[in-house]
This record gives sequence, C-alpha cells and structure tokens, in this order.
Amino acid sequence: MVMNNIFANITLIQVLIMIFALFAWSRAILRLKSKNIGLGELLFWSIIWIAVIVVALFPEIISNLSEIAGVGRAVDLVVYVSIIVLFYLIFRLYVIIDSKNREMTTLVRELAIRDAKHKDISASKIGKRNIRRKK
Repeated sequence: MVMNNIFANITLIQVLIMIFALFAWSRAILRLKSKNIGLGELLFWSIIWIAVIVVALFPEIISNLSEIAGVGRAVDLVVYVSIIVLFYLIFRLYVIIDSKNREMTTLVRELAIRDAKHKDISASKIGKRNIRRKK
C-alpha cells in the first residue's frame, strides 16, 4: 500500500532524475567492467547515484536534513552539498593532472637524455668514419 502511494504521487521531474541517475550509475558500472575505474570509485559513484534516486523518490528527506543542518530551505542544502562534492572532484582532478604532468616531465627528460646519448654515439661513429676517409 505504501509503495502504491509513493508511485501515485511521483512527478515528471522525479522520473527524469531517476532515469538520469540510473543511466549515470550504469556508465560507472561499465567503466568498472572496462577497468577504467576501480572498485573504490564505483563505490563513490554508487553512493552518489543511489542517494539521488532516494532523494528523488522521497524529497522530504532533504527537508528533514536541512532542518537538522540548520539550513533555511531544502534547495539550499542541495546546493551546498553539490558545491562541496564539486570542490572535492575538482581537487581529485587537480591531483591527477599534476601527477600526469610530473610523469610527462620525467618521460620527456629521459627521452631527451637517451636521444642526446644516441646522437653522441652517432656523431662519434661519423667522426671516426671521416677520420678514416681523410687518411
């Protein structure tokens, strides 16, 4: 009886939010299967998308949480939490980009040293050939 009551009062925006969350969650699962993300990342995204689905089904949860948090409106709480999550994700991206930049710098240095050694060896061979020809 309670389940019928939940689905009887569902709005179009709730349906769209749940469809989007399920789609995004399926993308995360596919990324895990293709080994593009790890289990920890799948867990993180699963928590996010399950929370979105639960909140879409039961929007009064946000109202109750906003009262507990001392935030005036439920929408404000959603915005605050969203901003915090976005800052966290930006920080993670920054760390990944910085790490890749360091790796690329190391690789370029190693390649430059290898190429310089290769050119020195080639130049010394060419020099020896020219010396032999002059004699």
